[in-house]
Amino acid sequence: MSDLSHFDADGGSRMVDVGHKDVSQRVARASGSVRMQAATLALLQNREMAKGDVLEVARLAAVMAAKQTSNLIPLCHQVPLDTVELAFDFPDAQHVVIEATAKATARTGVEMEALMAVSVAALTIYDMCKAVDRDMVVEQIQLEEKSGGRSGHYRRRT
Repeated sequence: MSDLSHFDADGGSRMVDVGHKDVSQRVARASGSVRMQAATLALLQNREMAKGDVLEVARLAAVMAAKQTSNLIPLCHQVPLDTVELAFDFPDAQHVVIEATAKATARTGVEMEALMAVSVAALTIYDMCKAVDRDMVVEQIQLEEKSGGRSGHYRRRT
């Protein structure tokens, strides 16, 4: 168990001590998607959903969620975020792809904040569109890239 940093030698959970780590620029990028009917995606893209501009509400929800990550994920450090940015893409007639980038100057990374932002953006899209499409699927939330800190740069292999 001691190879996992959130467990002590006896298997008890613990918050990792980051006090000895250097402060550095930390960046993480995560992605995910929501699959829906083509008609639903058209309503979303044209800002014709009855509840309003779905993507702008999802963007705001994502930023707010990233700022609350340490309150929702046990043992996660509170990280003073420098910024959280969201982008939406439409690779086909049934998907909205969400990408979040979180940045902080801190002693620990911001992977969880980027992943939280994507997750909550996807759930917000689902919530705002469910009245017209209950078959939506939140898909493939994943870390794409991270930099900063002792472990260096990571980029997902495609």
